[in-house]
Amino acid sequence: MAPALLLKPSCLIFILLTVASSMQPYILVAASVPCYFIFGDSLVDSGNNNGLSTSAKVNYPPYGIDFPAGPTGRFTNGKTVADIITELLGLKDYIQPFATATASEIINGVNYASGSSGIRDEAGRNLGTHVGFNQQLNNHQITISSLTKTLKDSTAAHLNQCLYTVGMGSNDYINDYFLPGSATSTQYTPDQFAGVLIDQYSKQIRTLHDAGARKIALFGLGAISCTPNSIVLFGKNGTCAESITGAVQLFNVRLKSLVDQLNKELTDSKVIYINSIGTLRRNPTKLGFKVFKSSCCQLNNAGLCNPSSTACPNRNEFIFWDGFHPTEAMNKLTAARAFHAADPSDAYPFGISQLVL
Repeated sequence: MAPALLLKPSCLIFILLTVASSMQPYILVAASVPCYFIFGDSLVDSGNNNGLSTSAKVNYPPYGIDFPAGPTGRFTNGKTVADIITELLGLKDYIQPFATATASEIINGVNYASGSSGIRDEAGRNLGTHVGFNQQLNNHQITISSLTKTLKDSTAAHLNQCLYTVGMGSNDYINDYFLPGSATSTQYTPDQFAGVLIDQYSKQIRTLHDAGARKIALFGLGAISCTPNSIVLFGKNGTCAESITGAVQLFNVRLKSLVDQLNKELTDSKVIYINSIGTLRRNPTKLGFKVFKSSCCQLNNAGLCNPSSTACPNRNEFIFWDGFHPTEAMNKLTAARAFHAADPSDAYPFGISQLVL
């Protein structure tokens, strides 16, 4: 494992995901929404990939070492950002994955997220089977059909009150555009590719709205150029891959503009943008982190933890759990930042706590 180095501010991927307000203690309150639907990739996958033919699945130790149920398919040592948002919403139980959710559980929401998935179906195919955003939306329709059998005419009113979070796009870059030998990067410039992604994303979010979503939080991309995997593959002398950083910025600028457009056109809805990069420029050690570019577990060639390998004992001091994904400690800060948005840079035009009012 490489020695820990302090990265310059532009390269602090998940440190940049937080601000001082993220350190606020969680406050347990009555549930602010009746249900929560989660769309995304491995950052919030809770087990949908377990039964798929893919290398992007982690239902083995040391994953889940700090999660009460052990290895569940979550790509971290404990809770994901979606799990922590569930707690902050006041919901009683974690949202179950679509692959295993029962008819009695889906009334509380469903987690459709799938590791290696993206906005475009092409993303992540190099790793095997996955459930892309288009298929996640199809799965949501299956859920709605099942709910209608129980809720009947009140189904739409129920769905209108739910929280919907969507975090997509990382794999469109990591496992498509910047994949060595990818035809996508020769077909589009970074600016053109960001436009292609946002155009499709816009249609997909409108599909979600048509299905009943009225409270939607869109997570922007983090500085994926600064994960341990990106630094090894694309960085220079142990630094972040600046070409990826620039591409991500192009996407995020367009995503924020899309939020304005959706709020203008979908007047019966509220859509927010979660700033997953942020502008924090303080010393990260003040947040309790000491290791910024190395993983907490021992990695295999795919950048995931070796099965049954020994994890670092000081997990709260690490930003990264494996070559791509944050530790639970980092997820807690990210979730609090997205939820409370005490700083204007956290979310636009406001955070999740206001979205669900």
